[in-house]
Amino acid sequence: MKVYDKMIFELSRPGRVGYELPANEFKNDALAGLPADLKRNEPLDLPEVSEMDVVRHFTNLSSKNFGVDTGFYPLGSCTMKYNPKINEEIASLGEFAGLHPLQPAETAQGALEVYYNLQQMLAEIAGLSEFTLNPYAGAHGELTGLMVMREYHNQRGDTKRRKVIVPDSAHGTNPASAMVSGLEVVQVKSKPNGSIDVEDLKPLLNDEVAGIMMTNPNTLGMFETEILEIADLVHKAGGLLYYDGANLNPLLGKVRPGDMGFDIMHINLHKTFSTPHGGGGPGAGPVGVRKGLEHLLPNPRVVKEADGRFTVKPEDRSLGSISTFFGNFGVLLKAYAYILSLGKENLKNVGPMATLNANYIKESLKDDYLLPIPGNCKHEFVFDGLKDKSTGVTTLNVAKRLLDYGFHAPTIYFPLLFHESMMIEPTETESLETLDEFIDVMHRVAREASENPDLVKDAPVTTIVRKLDETTAAKHPILTYKAYVAAKEA
Repeated sequence: MKVYDKMIFELSRPGRVGYELPANEFKNDALAGLPADLKRNEPLDLPEVSEMDVVRHFTNLSSKNFGVDTGFYPLGSCTMKYNPKINEEIASLGEFAGLHPLQPAETAQGALEVYYNLQQMLAEIAGLSEFTLNPYAGAHGELTGLMVMREYHNQRGDTKRRKVIVPDSAHGTNPASAMVSGLEVVQVKSKPNGSIDVEDLKPLLNDEVAGIMMTNPNTLGMFETEILEIADLVHKAGGLLYYDGANLNPLLGKVRPGDMGFDIMHINLHKTFSTPHGGGGPGAGPVGVRKGLEHLLPNPRVVKEADGRFTVKPEDRSLGSISTFFGNFGVLLKAYAYILSLGKENLKNVGPMATLNANYIKESLKDDYLLPIPGNCKHEFVFDGLKDKSTGVTTLNVAKRLLDYGFHAPTIYFPLLFHESMMIEPTETESLETLDEFIDVMHRVAREASENPDLVKDAPVTTIVRKLDETTAAKHPILTYKAYVAAKEA
């Protein structure tokens, strides 16, 4: 093992330091005001390393990370598209980065104009009336949208509407968001192709239903062809339609959720509009509403006055505040730059290209991998593992083997409708050459699974960390260096 492949604690040697803070120059003890039980009695058990060791160690670790900038990342449902570097340049401009959210509106007119313009752009793209950019992420947007739904019924005095219908194929955040917002989840069944079973939906609609949560295309990448009938049924029952914007990418330039009958939606800016995500953030989940629901959106809100100035005004009928100030403004800037750089004439090509790429991979691999849902998909599709299951090679084995060939694995074992699910989404940004290379490797892994299954089952074999005992890791995780040393010595 190379020196800098070791853990930082393994590089530690007594007495080594990179930088030591000078002694307190003030006479008063900086810790004098702390209660005795909060003061540390012993030094922190931290590694003692030089500055050079630290720099080399973490620089070396960073080169081992996998991301969109280093390779193909076909993670289904996550839309891991490339983030153009101009987005980062715009977001890092000092005129934006140096702003303080409490400074007077008249001194931040440029930032407020960007905020306002992005609201208008998203409203036009979504076919809705108005957006708030305050939510910090997609799930936060879901929660906000459901709070809008709940408040809509409350302000009308229809307080018994506390049930939200969620498809059994939905993203896991859907039922979670509904529960957190104080609503009750009612599940509607899906057909074999993942679309909502309208006949199962009908008896669920009553005067206790607040609304339904959907994404279109659905979690299996198939378009909900009965969406207009579903919208009509839900509206006649007095409910609202919520659109989970996780799968908006393939619709850009072709279909708008508002035109399909949706009343509320969130958009994952960090997916559809190409801002970085993963590892916990940062993200952005703007929420849009149809005409007549605008007053329910959370405060604060940016308003354009008749004289062209931008001001921040609260709305008395709003559901309240759901975030500090104006959300993740840096992420909003990146999405704004992405939309402007494409322009409306090119933004409309995003959906068709994403759909073309997904169908190209699907059709190229369906002879080796089991395709449970035939026909054209949208931005993503799902295989149910290998066609030939006789050798016992699983979806997990295939995913691990892909790492040996330099590809990130697709989403596996989701959705739960299939036992060996493998969800693939290439996005519109990947070249034909990259897609062809991925297809070639997938065919190669299928051949290996048939001819030398143990090779695939033992994968990965070329990565720094070999195949892990995931069951033991989950039941007995080693979370500290001391536990790591003890385990090695044992």
